Amino acid sequence: MKINGYTFANPEYLYLLLILIPLAAWYIFKHQKQKPSLRVSSLGAFDGPYNKIKVWARHILPILRVITIAAVIIIIARPQSTNNWEKQTTEGIDIIMALDISSSMLARDLRPDRLQAAKDVAMKFVNGRPNDRIGLVIFSGEAFTQCPLTTDHATMLNLFKDVQSGMVEDGTAIGLGLATGINRLKESDAISKVIILLTDGVNNSGEIDPITAAELAKTFGIRVYTIGVGSMGTAPYPVQTPFGTQYQQMKVEIDEATLQQMANMTDGKYFRATSNKALEEIYAQIDQMEKTRIETKSFSKKQEEYLWFAIIAAISMLLEVVLRSTIFRTML
Repeated sequence: MKINGYTFANPEYLYLLLILIPLAAWYIFKHQKQKPSLRVSSLGAFDGPYNKIKVWARHILPILRVITIAAVIIIIARPQSTNNWEKQTTEGIDIIMALDISSSMLARDLRPDRLQAAKDVAMKFVNGRPNDRIGLVIFSGEAFTQCPLTTDHATMLNLFKDVQSGMVEDGTAIGLGLATGINRLKESDAISKVIILLTDGVNNSGEIDPITAAELAKTFGIRVYTIGVGSMGTAPYPVQTPFGTQYQQMKVEIDEATLQQMANMTDGKYFRATSNKALEEIYAQIDQMEKTRIETKSFSKKQEEYLWFAIIAAISMLLEVVLRSTIFRTML
């Protein structure tokens, strides 16, 4: 049980506070039924302000008694602080998401297309990793950092939404995309550094070979998960014609051997996403694998908080004894 920031080790004793209700009712009933034992012809002697104060002040003693009983019951219930926490150590992971935005990512074998499907699933993944620093690299014929590593996931997701094909020169520079992600992670002191690279093609651009980039990732202790996205066989690709953009069935070509090798070299894993559901399952697997690699330790310290209630009980009890023996001695 939690009340006003306190938890109680023995909350069942708090039910004893209900005893105060019949005690208060009995006291009110008793004084309403009291009749004067002395009859006088005039009340003039009792009309002074001092006497009126003493009449009302007679209620102080039972109020002090109630406060004492309530404080003692709370002490027995053992109030404990829930706000005094020791330092919580959460070992976050630094993650770079390297996303292919080449024109082939507009193919519609995933819905509504590969790029939008990849963005939707990746953004859900980000929302599920609140303790991690996450950044975004996009690549096609060139590569650049769309968002550096950050824990400000709201800003990162807004930048993610702005990603679209055609932002940079067309092509598929897988090695350059990976190298750009490595450049963002190489100085990181996180206990785990990860790059999730998603592409739908074969490396045909950029100055850096994908295997060379994977060797660099291994050198810096960066684990690479590679995802090849695209259905088996053929898929409807966008093609520019004199009549506008039209979709034609074209063969899906993904360099799975290279992507597999890149993942193996860095202690990562290669996945093939042939549908929206498969892509969601892949990110769920990566999410679980990374969570099992990091041990999160949190420590809570409960502190007994009876002291103030003990002081209140002692003061109210002492006041009752003193007042009963002095000021109210002749009134009771």
